[in-house]
Amino acid sequence: MKKWMLKNKFVISGVILGGIGGYAYYHFIGCANGTCMISSKPLNSTLYFGLMGGLFMNIFNKKSDGDTKQT
Repeated sequence: MKKWMLKNKFVISGVILGGIGGYAYYHFIGCANGTCMISSKPLNSTLYFGLMGGLFMNIFNKKSDGDTKQT
């Protein structure tokens, strides 16, 4: 587990920072009338931005020799 966390530290930090940013977006900007799918509820906003943060930070993950598969 520790090896996996060290290998994916950028992705994990992206998910955490994205989730914090998503909740901040809901809290400070949000959606006044409740019709916005993402920013109308704090859970939706936190999960969406956490996912986007993890995907963005995955760009910076280094691939090791065992990660590539040649066909």
